[in-house]
Amino acid sequence: MARTDVEKALLGHATYRSLGEQRLTPAEERFERARRTSGLWLAPLVAAVFLALPLDMAPSQQTLAGILLGVVVLWVTEPVPIPVGGLIGVGTIVLFGVVPADDALAPFGSTTIFTFIGAFILAQAMLKHGLARRFAFRILALPGVGRSTFGVVIAFGAITCLLSAFVSNTATVAMLLPTALGILTVIAKLLQDRGLVAEDFDPTRLRVGAALVLMLAYGASVGGLLTPVGSPPNLIGRGLIEEATGERISFAQWMGAALPICVLMFVVLAVVLLLLNRPEIRRIDGVAEYVAEQRRELGPLSRAEWNTLIAFGITVLLWITPGVVALVAGTDSSVYETVGDRLDEGIVAVLGAALLFLLPTNWGRRETTLNWSDAAKIDWGTILLFGTGIIFGSLLASTGLAETIGTEANDWLGLSSAFAITAFAVVLAIVVSETTSNTAAAAVVVPIVLPIAVAAEVDPFVPALAATFAASFGFMLPVSTPQNAIAYGSGVVPITTMIRSGFGFDILGGLLIIVTVPLMVGLIGIG
Repeated sequence: MARTDVEKALLGHATYRSLGEQRLTPAEERFERARRTSGLWLAPLVAAVFLALPLDMAPSQQTLAGILLGVVVLWVTEPVPIPVGGLIGVGTIVLFGVVPADDALAPFGSTTIFTFIGAFILAQAMLKHGLARRFAFRILALPGVGRSTFGVVIAFGAITCLLSAFVSNTATVAMLLPTALGILTVIAKLLQDRGLVAEDFDPTRLRVGAALVLMLAYGASVGGLLTPVGSPPNLIGRGLIEEATGERISFAQWMGAALPICVLMFVVLAVVLLLLNRPEIRRIDGVAEYVAEQRRELGPLSRAEWNTLIAFGITVLLWITPGVVALVAGTDSSVYETVGDRLDEGIVAVLGAALLFLLPTNWGRRETTLNWSDAAKIDWGTILLFGTGIIFGSLLASTGLAETIGTEANDWLGLSSAFAITAFAVVLAIVVSETTSNTAAAAVVVPIVLPIAVAAEVDPFVPALAATFAASFGFMLPVSTPQNAIAYGSGVVPITTMIRSGFGFDILGGLLIIVTVPLMVGLIGIG
């Protein structure tokens, strides 16, 4: 029986693996075969049935909705790699004449795509030169953290939440993922060395790995709610609310309302993830000695590691700068607007990555920290996946499909009370954000909710703010948020695990928003 190479399995991953590349039990293999086979006929059937329905909506909207439903089925069942499923959907949109090819592909140039590319290249340097492994052992060496898998998962979630309040959610997850994979490698090796798993086990299917990586993705979404600049939906929603109501939400007021919500959400998140993905081992006995020995073997930082740290540090500093300026000068100042425009996160990411090809490790031989063959190894599938998600989000808004959904739902449900409209706003925002980016969800849902509330003679402030918070949700699919796409791209979170965990947190988080946002708005005195 061959012994599994844990580092190769976890750090040399691929987003999509065929059944032959996985080690599954007979029952798991039967389920996976059935799931993937069903998508071949279910996706076109669902799309065709929806297109045939006599619905009272514009033809382009019905066509887009039908194709999107088919693509969602492809994403859930995986008869083809998930990025390919998105590309099939985009191609079908053009073939069916929803929009011309140029219009369909235009959103693929989004700054988020460049954030992905730059952050992934930085992560590749951390992996290549062992910096991720060094960070992993440093975190495990913190008092009390490395003694239990629960402690590791919760500590990573707390760090992610705090960072994502000021740094891009996408950037936070991308820069912490290598460290998480390094820690998972340590845990997997401990399980292997102590005989707690089979010699030929698959470390990418460990429940503790799924819990750790999903904590990064979901924790960033939770932490991003804390400040107005923590996530793009916050700025979009706040601007739309202020324009519609005339009520300004200050930085401090936003944080005052969001802090208790974020804390409660984090507790719910930890409980959901650790219950649904219970780690194979809770206590990690002897880890202190193991970590100390490994850290001694690593020795001092190499030139390549220093270079990676310099590029990484400069990138993070530039990512944080707009948030610091917002704290000092306010988000309405011209200084913040100028700095935010110039230090776009995507531009910062690619410039930071470019430093890796300039900082030398051996000047005499003109060797730099990374070469292009290293950069070519990043997960281009994840980049394709989120790019297609951005395309669908743009089309939902431009074709008017999202507004049609909101209007029809309002007419059908007969919303009249503040609670009912708030609940509808939260559910709609979560549903929309599941199939498109959270930024698009906020841009689409908040404008729908505001006129619904006004028509019902309800103060639109609370429903619109609840929709803004809920737009950062959508935890079930890789395409829902960039963080989810990165988590899926790690190779340790099966799509079925993400759907199961995300569904639980969608339900509980949505209920939490519905209950707590009105309370906090009243306590803080905004709206």
